[in-house]
Amino acid sequence: QEGTKVPSKRKQNASIVTSDLLHKNLAQEQENWNDISPTYKAMTKRIKEKLEDLHNMYTLNSGGPRMRFGENVYFEENGCIFLAKADDGKGFLFLIWENLQLDFFIGYRRTWISPLKAYLHSEPSATCALWSHMALQKTKCLCYFGVINSLEWAANDVLYYTTQKNLKCQNVFMTTFTYQKHTKLVYTEQDARFFVDLYCTKDRRFLTINSNSKTTSEVWLVDCRHPFESPALVQARTTGVIYHIEHRRDQLYILTTYGEPAEYKAILTDNYIHRSNLDTYCSGKENWQLVYAPQKKTKLVDFEMFSDDCIMFLKNTGHLYLDVISFVSHSVQSIKLPTWACEFELEPHPEHTTSTCYFQLSSPVHPPKRFAYSFKENNLIEQAVQEVPIITNCHTTRLLAKSKDETLVPITVFHNKNSKELHRRPLLVHVYGAYGIDLNMSFKEEKLMLIEEGWILAYCHVRGGGEQGLSWHRDGCQHNKLKGLHDLRACITLLHELGFSQPKHTALAAASAGGVLAGALCNTDPALIRAMVLQAPFVDVLNTMMKTHLPLTIEEQDEWGNPLEDEKCMKYIKSYCPYQNIKPQCYPAVFITAYENDERIQLSGILQYVQKLRKAALDHASRTSKKGNRIPNIILDVQANGSHCDSSWEHSLNE
Repeated sequence: QEGTKVPSKRKQNASIVTSDLLHKNLAQEQENWNDISPTYKAMTKRIKEKLEDLHNMYTLNSGGPRMRFGENVYFEENGCIFLAKADDGKGFLFLIWENLQLDFFIGYRRTWISPLKAYLHSEPSATCALWSHMALQKTKCLCYFGVINSLEWAANDVLYYTTQKNLKCQNVFMTTFTYQKHTKLVYTEQDARFFVDLYCTKDRRFLTINSNSKTTSEVWLVDCRHPFESPALVQARTTGVIYHIEHRRDQLYILTTYGEPAEYKAILTDNYIHRSNLDTYCSGKENWQLVYAPQKKTKLVDFEMFSDDCIMFLKNTGHLYLDVISFVSHSVQSIKLPTWACEFELEPHPEHTTSTCYFQLSSPVHPPKRFAYSFKENNLIEQAVQEVPIITNCHTTRLLAKSKDETLVPITVFHNKNSKELHRRPLLVHVYGAYGIDLNMSFKEEKLMLIEEGWILAYCHVRGGGEQGLSWHRDGCQHNKLKGLHDLRACITLLHELGFSQPKHTALAAASAGGVLAGALCNTDPALIRAMVLQAPFVDVLNTMMKTHLPLTIEEQDEWGNPLEDEKCMKYIKSYCPYQNIKPQCYPAVFITAYENDERIQLSGILQYVQKLRKAALDHASRTSKKGNRIPNIILDVQANGSHCDSSWEHSLNE
């Protein structure tokens, strides 16, 4: 009966039964995988060799980003970190460490090197230690931490950092290293929907403590000249208002969604900062004045502040461009970037007084290419790397599909220029459509390999993602989630109508939350595709959102709704949830990769989905005797290690 307390022993027994069943199902799937994987042994060997060749050709030779600190430049080559004087290109060996995760050290936009040349070392266990560079290749351990999410230096010897527990990051600590070592708790976020991270303004005048939910944010300032003083609140959280802080010449610049339209825009505060009135200054949004707003349906991807200029990195219907704001001439210059480019990556610029902004452009089939924008010359310069071959045989096309409600949905298509009879070529369609996050369109060796082998690649920028700004996300979340499904259907239909492949040669790929729309299309329109490839897919929205004990459920309500308190929400989720809508019909072939210890996507839910899907496909086959009727392969590969957030080259290659 409802309200009856279950004895702890019964709970324990139920838990043991559930665990035993999970291990039994897992063992069965492993047996299935062992039976079928030898079929692909020769193909796997060929693909692996090809990918390694492409990686050596394009990635290893492209050169990593450089990070400048004062007169020194740090860069990574062949697993080592080098330090060079900025004026000459020669560098001496700064550090060798076999287990050092260089992505954190150099690739991370918010620098983790202090002026004292201390740096963060991330162990394979994800715990962190702080080390100090004493002399050539000699180091000294200063401090061990737990699992760290973000950290910033407020001063030479004052470090602020956030810790992560159960996928949540809600505490900020401060540690000092010189004189008497000291650590104290600076800030705690009480609301489970909010996640805390740290950022230093470009001029390193302020450290910002940012507390963000999916829809709302709040920022506290720490004066880096007085890092031991209490943080000051800029603007109390207001539902629906997100904001981020930058600083230039005693004024705050705020990137915020405040005001209409509810998209990101740049705001300038109307009074100056003085140390004595910082608390008074941070008095609220009534002091905010509009400086810059992008055009309609344009996404502000990133921005970078310099002493006399600011660069806005923008995306509109798949095209990338820059808006360069001059604080001297009070002008805005718009620069369109190469048509093949799909992704920006800003290089670290710790020196805000620099006269050049460096960034990289890439696409799924174009390796990163370095560009520089010169403020003095007002022009864009391509930084050529001679060792990296230029991709010339790939054609990029941008289309617009008309969805069910007449909304135009962008599609980016890549194919080999030499391919003939495109309607006979295999097509791989990509989709995500959640959390306001764009489809990942950075360079991947496997995508270039597919182009070289005659495949067509299509990226459907459906609602729920962030490709056309925050309104694009709002139109595809909670009670609008079905719009993303309608968009995906319209995109695939248009591709086929225009002669890009046909249903029997079409595969659909998605990862994580992208599994919702992919799995839903598999239920509603299985005839549109022949195969579906999912990586750690979210396929049981309803049951997951009913379990508030899971670490992310409360936080996820902004995206999916709260079925526990809203019956309409429950019915709506049930109408599209992949697991809930499986039925006997002719399904496409399905390949799913899952991770045994994935904290975000529960393995038990994926196992139940696979078993239910197999049963439905078999039921359909047994009921029909149509000539040529087939039972689709439904394969689950469970990885003992890794997670769907692991982006290392070795992990990607093995998969």
